[in-house]
Amino acid sequence: MRKYFIFTYLPLFTALLLCSCQGKGKRPVVLLETTSGDITVELYNETPLHRDNFLSLVREGAYDGVLFHRVIQDFMIQGGDPDSVSASPGQMLGEGDRDYKVPPEFRLEEGIYHRRGSLAAAREGDDVNPGKESSAMQFYIVWGRVFDDEGLDRVQKRLDMSTGGTVVLSGEQRHSYKTEGGTPHLDGQYTVFGKVTGGLDVVDSIQRVPTDANDRPLEDVRIIKAYVVK
Repeated sequence: MRKYFIFTYLPLFTALLLCSCQGKGKRPVVLLETTSGDITVELYNETPLHRDNFLSLVREGAYDGVLFHRVIQDFMIQGGDPDSVSASPGQMLGEGDRDYKVPPEFRLEEGIYHRRGSLAAAREGDDVNPGKESSAMQFYIVWGRVFDDEGLDRVQKRLDMSTGGTVVLSGEQRHSYKTEGGTPHLDGQYTVFGKVTGGLDVVDSIQRVPTDANDRPLEDVRIIKAYVVK
């Protein structure tokens, strides 16, 4: 995921740590009302820093009016750039954010990976972000594609090179990617912190829209309002 930001805001990060111990029960649910239809996402308690950060931003209204500014068919839809709220047509987006990062929370061993419909955090590249810390605001929803064994073997080789062999696709992951689809090459690279539980057809429609050379939809796809439903 393309993502650019620089500063770390320690006071807010400390607040996230303090509230990360809460919410061991039911998973919180957020509704994204978009110009293409409603998308419901469930947030994982297994990734408390990302969960609490997302909930805080939703309650603040930070996502109201933002665009899905980067859309790649058979890959993902990305949104959350605050600069996109008032962006002019054709304006290149993707650098807007808050001035803090969220530490990575990879939970592959708990069955949390980049299957279709996963909600994950965008981030800067490894060259400037070797700790793989997440963007405060920008997120993406996975679409991906269905793989066969040969394709997954190629992905595993790619993961071996990028992670030094520390990320190995499990039998469960391979089965999921062969039946549901997703983006396995991102596992252990970007934090997945939720999943779509309603409106996957809306995600499908968004990931198919025509885009410009910068992957921005030619016609704006906007989050009208985001709110916590439970």
